[in-house]
Amino acid sequence: MGAPLAGWAQVRFTLSGYIRAADSKEVLPGATVAAPALGLGATTDSTGFYSVALPAGTQNLVVSFIGYQTLTRTITLTKNQRLSFSLPASTNELGEVVVQGSATLEQKLRAPQMSVEHLTATEAKLLPALFGEVDILKTLQLKPGVQNGGEGTSGLFVRGGSADQNLFLLDDAVVYNPSHLFGLFSVFNSDAVQSVDLYKGGFPAQFGGRLSSVVDVRTREGNPEKIGVSGGIGLISSRLTVEGPIKKGKGSFLVSGRRTYFDVFTRQINKLNDSDPDYNPIPDYYFYDFNLKANYKLGDRDQVFLTGYLGRDIFGFNSTNGFNFDFSWGNTVGALRWNHVFSPKFFVNTTVSTTGYKYQIGNKLDQFGFGISSDIKDQAIRTDFDYLLNDHHTFKFGATVTNHQFGVGRLNANSGDGTLNINSDVAYTGQEAAVYASDNFRVNKDLQLDYGLRLTGFQSGSDHYGGIEPRLAARYSLTDKTSLKLSYAQMYQYVHLVTNSGATLPTDIWYPSRLNVKPQRSQQVATGVSFLLGKGKFLLTDEVYYKWASNQVDFRDGAQLFANSDLDAEFLFGKGWSYGNEIYLEKKEGRTTGWIGYTLAWTKRKFPPQRGTTGINNGATFYPTYDRRHNLTVVVLHQLSTRFNLTSSFVFSSGNPTTLPQSRFIYQDTYGSDYSVVPIYPERNSYRLASYHRLDLGIVYKFRPRHGERDLTLSIYNAYNHRNPYFVYFDQIKDEETNLITGYRARQVSLFPVIPALTYNFKF
Repeated sequence: MGAPLAGWAQVRFTLSGYIRAADSKEVLPGATVAAPALGLGATTDSTGFYSVALPAGTQNLVVSFIGYQTLTRTITLTKNQRLSFSLPASTNELGEVVVQGSATLEQKLRAPQMSVEHLTATEAKLLPALFGEVDILKTLQLKPGVQNGGEGTSGLFVRGGSADQNLFLLDDAVVYNPSHLFGLFSVFNSDAVQSVDLYKGGFPAQFGGRLSSVVDVRTREGNPEKIGVSGGIGLISSRLTVEGPIKKGKGSFLVSGRRTYFDVFTRQINKLNDSDPDYNPIPDYYFYDFNLKANYKLGDRDQVFLTGYLGRDIFGFNSTNGFNFDFSWGNTVGALRWNHVFSPKFFVNTTVSTTGYKYQIGNKLDQFGFGISSDIKDQAIRTDFDYLLNDHHTFKFGATVTNHQFGVGRLNANSGDGTLNINSDVAYTGQEAAVYASDNFRVNKDLQLDYGLRLTGFQSGSDHYGGIEPRLAARYSLTDKTSLKLSYAQMYQYVHLVTNSGATLPTDIWYPSRLNVKPQRSQQVATGVSFLLGKGKFLLTDEVYYKWASNQVDFRDGAQLFANSDLDAEFLFGKGWSYGNEIYLEKKEGRTTGWIGYTLAWTKRKFPPQRGTTGINNGATFYPTYDRRHNLTVVVLHQLSTRFNLTSSFVFSSGNPTTLPQSRFIYQDTYGSDYSVVPIYPERNSYRLASYHRLDLGIVYKFRPRHGERDLTLSIYNAYNHRNPYFVYFDQIKDEETNLITGYRARQVSLFPVIPALTYNFKF
């Protein structure tokens, strides 16, 4: 929201404060305080704080947030003033289906940033979910430009980037593995999450370290007025959240936990079949996670926030023949943030954080044991300053320093009698630092710029790297309902995820830039147009992007990943391109809400011959497995009555590129000996699996208890039972008389049929 330059000479004062929900007293990031007659306004940040410069005198203010009642207030400014607002929840019958916490369509139209998606847990909870387990990353996959890795995965592939090129932040602390259950669910418990911002391009200068996207997750602070309990009982998991005041008016806390109970059922099944010598036990598997959030006001100008997360996946198999297999992985995150307000125009957030991700496998056969593991640990400090110079310029600047510890590979093998004991440990350290500055410049009511610069550096041992990352986003309003947008960003990535895709289980190793492993680098330019349609009820956007990347990392065939002191020699390096067009139509108000997104995109990679190898695909350009030509999503939320909500989502995408043998030949070493069949493969990923499509349905029934809230949610995953491809294998076709192979038949393996799920949610 800009203002003509002619008003520059007027005496101005700063109005600032917090905007909260009247019922829960939690802050509302993204709420708006506006003076419509002046064309001026401000949006609250992640702490619910706003600050706006207004001319002296009497002003009419409008305070709004989707899903809450709009407040109007007349004030007289004679000095800088602190004024906070509490917004009551919408009382009309349609209030239940409005997405609380999402930016209004007009805000999105007028914002200089493009390629940004804002979601809340409220929105995710309305959508049907696999096994009834709400997943905010699954909701992100329903947005244009964001694709999953295939059936049953929660990994994000954003605008042609690989899964490790996404930066996941939990209250400013990095999360290295955002997945549970081999990728089926994310680690972000919807009961603890307040909002998620996804940046696909035009990255603000305060973010860096990854090439393709930033997923900025903010957790809830808890109710500062009264104790509250909420949770849910579902098909595979249960959740419980407790929140309340530490001291009324001073601080609050929130503790949330979640656990699956696959193992409860599988252990009982195994026990019932324990006496059968031919019975193969079902492996134990479960995951759990805990979230903690606390905040406390030290005074009018100071507030501290504490965030904690602990999550683990546990997989175990104990056979009757003495073979035991244990597999676990998980994240640990802690962050302490201090918010200090120097003045209504100038404040700072400083965060000290620690994060760790560990992966380990253990095997035991009789008396022989074998184990491998890897991990990464970070200790970081980050400080971000915000300075509102006037209603035309808002400056942000800051710095971050991170110490990385890489446990690249730990191997141990031993025997029970002590005759064998082998230990190997490969570890590195790295230091990463960055400084940045940016300016949000409202040139006039039609033109707004957000430009900045980020300087980064990385050191591992005696190896040093650095880079300059310019950022630019611009918005020009052709009319009150039409905006043109443009963005450019350059990114560096100094840590790399090495994943052995040929392994039966994932082998995730984080590795620093060092020796011959140069940092990855990308540049992205995007342009688009946005329209408000239907009296402001619909927002239509059309964005075109082009991204090119260098120093892309892969590994040679047969690479030895664990306990390798010269892992640099296993890497291959190449370049990549991705480009596409994203069309998005969104509606956020009324009895029926939702969105339609369509993406037409291409993603390519090229790894030329190097290091004594033929490269990948003999150096020819190929499509990676996450390339999708077409991707369509349709999400519809409809309020049938005050107690019933209907939800649905439909997805369609082109099939994954894959490599399949195009022919085979048979040979015998000597006459009469067994013959061997050798497959002949064409170029990498020269085939595509069948197209993927799925319809999910849901219905939410809201009870009317005397106290609190209750609802029963029925979700149907893959409602018309379409068998989507997971992978393809080949069956031999043999002659019944001679038993000779006469051909091969392709077989498709599908993961999920139609899956209904019932979840009971409560809050009191």
